[in-house]
Amino acid sequence: MTSQDGADAAAGAAGDRPRVLIIVQNLPVPFDRRVWLESRTLRDAGYDVTVVCPTGEGTGAEQVVDGVRIVAYPAYAPGGSALGYLGEYAYSFLATARLALRERRRGRFDVVQACNPPDIFWPLARWLRLRDGSRFVFDHHDLCPELFQSRFPDGRRALHRGLLFLERQTFRAADRVTSTNGSYAEIAVRRGGKAHEHVTVVRTGPDPTRLRRGEPVPALRRGREHLVAYVGVMGPQDGVDLAIAAADVVVHGMGRDDIGFCLMGAGDERERLLAERDRRGLADHVEMPGRVSDEVMAQVLSTADLGLCPDPLNPLNDVSTMNKTMEYMAFELPVVAFDLRETRVSAQDAARYVTPNSVEEYAAAIVELVDDPQARARMGSLGRRRVEEQLAWPYQSAAYRRVFDELVGAAPVSAPTQTPAVTGVAEVGAGSPVAGSEA
Repeated sequence: MTSQDGADAAAGAAGDRPRVLIIVQNLPVPFDRRVWLESRTLRDAGYDVTVVCPTGEGTGAEQVVDGVRIVAYPAYAPGGSALGYLGEYAYSFLATARLALRERRRGRFDVVQACNPPDIFWPLARWLRLRDGSRFVFDHHDLCPELFQSRFPDGRRALHRGLLFLERQTFRAADRVTSTNGSYAEIAVRRGGKAHEHVTVVRTGPDPTRLRRGEPVPALRRGREHLVAYVGVMGPQDGVDLAIAAADVVVHGMGRDDIGFCLMGAGDERERLLAERDRRGLADHVEMPGRVSDEVMAQVLSTADLGLCPDPLNPLNDVSTMNKTMEYMAFELPVVAFDLRETRVSAQDAARYVTPNSVEEYAAAIVELVDDPQARARMGSLGRRRVEEQLAWPYQSAAYRRVFDELVGAAPVSAPTQTPAVTGVAEVGAGSPVAGSEA
């Protein structure tokens, strides 16, 4: 018996709980809300969960949080260029492989889940399958080829073809795919060649017991009557530059000194966006505090009058579900958004939609909603009800857990007590196997 086999046997004797390895590269855990919800769902179902991710603010190299083991490597982001991403992903793969193989000494993994972006962890999943028989779940967060097109519209075609190759290999390696919406699930079937029954829609539904409107904090309005909020990533494809341009129209073009903006979040565009805000003379009207704690975010969203989803129309955003949309809805905030396919599926009548990428229409919609408290209350109520009755994580978690239970041969999990209603463009019940439809 080798030393590794001895370690495997010892770990197996220590407990019979199925072991799951979750790999995520683009955000630390527990900051990544989707991965944290998934981790806790599996923990509650009796799985032994280990997460490998980059470090974040206040996180260390090794910790156990709420029964979930998190091991992390130092984050490395050399810049926002295409070559910079290649360097970052090569580093992340090697760092992840080192930690994953180290954690394997505690016992084989029954299931490995890799979250994208990027689509680079399939070789590690294949090796663990050959070595230990580990099954592979691809948690489909983003469309990397479309992400490349959106960030680098004039990028090299060879790089785009390379991303399509990596995506295809990830799909082929996966035993199961969990997609964040129906559009992504369609791509898993059409572009990835997956069987319908091997693809499950699992939305990143917010937890309505934790994300709910509280008492407003008037000081956050900074002396103004109204507050408009944004929370999310600040990258080239996220449209925060359009939100700042719309604020310029609201403040300087329409003379609305009574409206303040709080744009929360971090990303590789934040410094440029700060400079753009100051160039437009908006420092007194547009607060940009960076990444904030959950407590601060809840205070801002409990005080705000509406939430901003300024994601522009591009190949990625049109078919992507924005977590911030559903978080605004959980806080009973009406949403102002560009008219994108999946945004409509998520928000339905809780949002005011305008012509994609039109700053003037976006600014006008902000002012119209600020001046119409009855419309805001109606839309906020509709959004909250949709979260509670259809989108909340409990409706997603049963389907997510079912994927793992099927792979390890566990007893099937029961369905949620209330099945989400069929709404939107060919929307199916959350978590149902996809049949070429929206969810």
